[in-house]
Order: sequence, then structure tokens, then C-alpha cells
Amino acid sequence: MNVIDSKELERDAGGKPLRTFPHPALTTASEGLAAWLEHLANERRASPRTVRAYGDGVAAYLAFLERHRGETLTLGAMSDVSAADIRAYLAHRRSGDRPLSPRSVSQALSAIRTFHRFLDRRLETPNASIVLVRGPRLPAGVPRPVSEDQARGLIEEASFDLDRDDWRGARDAALLTLLWGCGLRISEALSLTRADVPLADSLRVTGKGGKTRLVPVLPAVAEAIDAYLAELPRALAPAEPLFRAIRGGPLSPRHAQALMQKLRGRLGLPASATPHALRHSFATHLLGAGADLRVIQELLGHASLSTTQRYADVDAAGLLSAYASAHPHAA
Repeated sequence: MNVIDSKELERDAGGKPLRTFPHPALTTASEGLAAWLEHLANERRASPRTVRAYGDGVAAYLAFLERHRGETLTLGAMSDVSAADIRAYLAHRRSGDRPLSPRSVSQALSAIRTFHRFLDRRLETPNASIVLVRGPRLPAGVPRPVSEDQARGLIEEASFDLDRDDWRGARDAALLTLLWGCGLRISEALSLTRADVPLADSLRVTGKGGKTRLVPVLPAVAEAIDAYLAELPRALAPAEPLFRAIRGGPLSPRHAQALMQKLRGRLGLPASATPHALRHSFATHLLGAGADLRVIQELLGHASLSTTQRYADVDAAGLLSAYASAHPHAA
């Protein structure tokens, strides 16, 4: 289910502030649900799949509350739903006949919060208890890097694109080489300008929170960037973004995502082979070569060492796999 941020309900799809208005004809919670789904479909322009998922989830929530209370829920009764009621519903979803995973429970709670926010802002039915309910603690996702051979294969496939023979292959190969060789986020790579090139031995990068860091530049990265600029059909002003789209504007993150989707399809790689997976590979390859976690933290621009620590788990799993396949007494 695509979760819509509840803050988005403050404006409609055209960016105009939403109006709070009474619905004297609505008397039941189910009618409030119907009004909300109509709002999602017509004002928020949510996809039919999203509207259906929200409708099924909140309908189950309302049905539970009616069983829990032993009565049909009026619209006004939604203001009286307690934090204990909501927690009871979430516990029910985690332990029923078809228990939800912690992540699905978190999504269910997000839908409930969004529904209550709609009731507050649009139907004048506030509920103060919803803010007291916290979702389950979700385990941190384990990074899924691509292997060195896979990374090289992606770059080679990008540079030798059979669908075209123009400068875009050099651009795509340079972008992927930069992500892999310097461990940049896609937003960081696309924020580079012509003034940043030619690349020196290190590159100053502005990351999240406006924090800057220095990352070393491998010769292969500098060579790929130079090869791209040699193919680019027009000169760039110093302040212009380095990576350009076919129509001349700056390259978008969506292009990088689409590029990786196409390349991994050709190479038979899993869906986890994303532009960010190249950044993960940068970290795990450094760790495998003996780099200190603190150094990797600085190169990646992580605010917390605990974020970088996840790569140690990935590398340990790789070492165990290699041990199991190579050590004569592993079995």
C-alpha cells in the first residue's frame, strides 16, 4: 500500500488549501469512511489501488471497533475512540488468523491516522488519542549491495547500449561509475556542476543537512567523467549541472532509477540493484578491504556510526558465505 503522508491532506492535488466544512447528512463512521475515500480519489487523485487498500484497511478498523464496543459507530463516536481501543485493534491484527508483519501494522496505523486527520479537518470530528499510539519498532533494513562483478557489468552495459549510439551511453556510464567509485547518493551526484570538473584527487560533496565531506576520486571515475564531457554535444557553463538530459535540462533522479531498472533486467539482477545499491557496494568493498568503520562513516556522510554499522553485518554475512563454500571443514 502506498502510504499518503497525512500532512498532504492540508492541500488538494492542485496545491490549494483544503476547506473545513460540516457534513450534516453524515451520521455514521462508515459514511465518514466513504467521504474520505471519495476525497482520496477525487481531490488527492490517489490511484484506485491505493484507495482500495486504504478502504479495506480502515473498514477492518471500524468493524473491529463496532465489535469491540458492541454497537454501530456514529460519526461523533470517532472522537471518543481511545488509545487503548486503537492499540487493541493493532494487537488483533498482529495475532489474528492472518497476522500482519510489523511493517504492515505500521502501514495500517498510518492509514488510521490519516483517516482521523480527515475526520478532524474536514468533518469536524477530532480525536486527541491518535497521537498517543506508536507503531511497532521496525528493524533497520540491511543494505543490499551489488557485487564488484555486477557493478562492472552494469557500467559496461550502460556504456555499450545497443538501443543508441550517442553521448548518453557515456553519460550513464559516468554516472554509475561515480556512484560506485565515490559512494555518492544520487542527489549528490546530480548536484555536481561543470565547475567541479576536472576532478581532483578528492571531491567536496554537500550531503544531507548541508554537511560537506571530502571523498577520494579514483582515476577510473575521473576518466569516465572526462569521456562523457568529450561526447557531450554542447559546452556547459561553470554553474550548470554536470549531468544533462537529452533535451538539455538537468538529469533527474527518475532517469537513474529507470536506467538501473533497464540494465538489471538485461543482466538478470534482482530488484535490489538500484542506484543506491552502488553506494552500498562502495561501503562494503571498503570494509572488505580492511577500512575502519569510522573512515567509511566519514566518506558516506553518515551522521551516526550505527547507520554505518549495518555494513559490517553485510560483510560478515559475505565472509561466512565464502568460508562455507571454500573451507574444507566448513560442513
